Amino acid sequence: MRTLIKNGTIVTDRNEFIGEVLIEDEKIIAIGQNLNTSADKIIDAKDKLVMPGGVDQHTHFSALCNVGDRDTAGYETTDSAIVGGTTTIIDFAPQDPDTGLLDSIDYRINVRAKNKACVDFSLHAMVTYLMDSIFDEIDEFPERGISNIKIFMAYNGSPLHVDDGSYYRILEKAKKVGATVFVHAENGEILDFLRNECVKKGQLTPKYHYVSRPPFTEAEGVRRAAYLAGKVGTPLYIAHVTCREALDEIVEAKGKGININGETCTHYLTTTKEALENPDFNEAAKYVCSPALRDQEDIDALWEALNSGLLTGISSDHCGIDVAELKQAGREDFTQIPNGSPGAGDRFSMIWTYGVETGKISRQKFVELIATGPAKINGIFPQKGTLEVGSDADIVIFDPAWTGEVHLADNPNGVDYNLYEGRKQIGKVETVLLRGRIAVENGKFVGEYGMGHFIPAKMYAGCYTGI
Repeated sequence: MRTLIKNGTIVTDRNEFIGEVLIEDEKIIAIGQNLNTSADKIIDAKDKLVMPGGVDQHTHFSALCNVGDRDTAGYETTDSAIVGGTTTIIDFAPQDPDTGLLDSIDYRINVRAKNKACVDFSLHAMVTYLMDSIFDEIDEFPERGISNIKIFMAYNGSPLHVDDGSYYRILEKAKKVGATVFVHAENGEILDFLRNECVKKGQLTPKYHYVSRPPFTEAEGVRRAAYLAGKVGTPLYIAHVTCREALDEIVEAKGKGININGETCTHYLTTTKEALENPDFNEAAKYVCSPALRDQEDIDALWEALNSGLLTGISSDHCGIDVAELKQAGREDFTQIPNGSPGAGDRFSMIWTYGVETGKISRQKFVELIATGPAKINGIFPQKGTLEVGSDADIVIFDPAWTGEVHLADNPNGVDYNLYEGRKQIGKVETVLLRGRIAVENGKFVGEYGMGHFIPAKMYAGCYTGI
């Protein structure tokens, strides 16, 4: 089966030009102008942009949301992600209770995602139950195609928290096999103290989520994580950077020769902490995520850090938790609101609208941050994240002239709200191909549930070799 995309403006992280892309079965076999070849299907992309499918390196599908035994929205809801222009996710594989890293990864591939995933996916190992066996399990990452492991410095007293000694052991093990360590950097002890103080004072509304998670707690976490990673020499990736203070710590660590990199997320680039001050609990609770939302000055600094290359990716941190039921657990106490918001289906359009269309980043930088960089960081480049001969034919055809608003009804995400409901949107994903198969047509999902494959990652990825 041959497919030819013609007349579109091809945009990569390096250049753009009007040209053609020829696909055979699942792969790109030619890119150029006037290819003069036959094809079984021709897609006319005149006046449209042709870009690589997005790579979202930070998602939480089918994960325990800490309300009873309920999970976040599952892999069947990745139809929203692909409608929004993302063709590959790097999902977190938290340990299941009393289960090691590798068995949890296998279960996620063979049970949780099987016959459900609408996008291709790789996985991060994620420590959620410290047990002696996990340190030796890291040795098996290369043969399992797992190039990253994530730890949480926050959430003291919960199974998520990783103490500094265990973090150091993980750094040592990861370096031996060429894995990158992702860190949620916040000082858990101080967060606990500040949250408890709010509760004692009766400060229980969602606003106090950000009050109790000030920027300095994130900055201290980044500094400590970087210092320890520097002592071992293991590449470090800071997840969801939110503030100026954390950026300063990254700059300082880089100045000392520490191999530190970082990302931010769509909501930290588009929404301020004032969203948490809404007197309507249901509205405010939508924005409870960690680290907390910050100020406009932080948003401006994050955009500058992305444009300069200090930060190397934009993720969604997608976590599908509904408001009508699950977030109600914290109606009387903000500390009980399950953290996380949906966003995998909106990352592409929101970053285009509020980044490219406002002149904060170029089209090439957009592709780098949304696709190419994350593919490199996670060891799946050039199979993913680029338009090159031999790459998977994961392609987005994007209409930059479209204007409208974001509405949940236009791209249901498996929960009862869209974080960006009513926001202005410029440009729209029109057609998406996943490995050469049309999965989205006229902005609607036309693929099959379960069409997504697990993509094994290569070790010694971008943070080792240079992004």
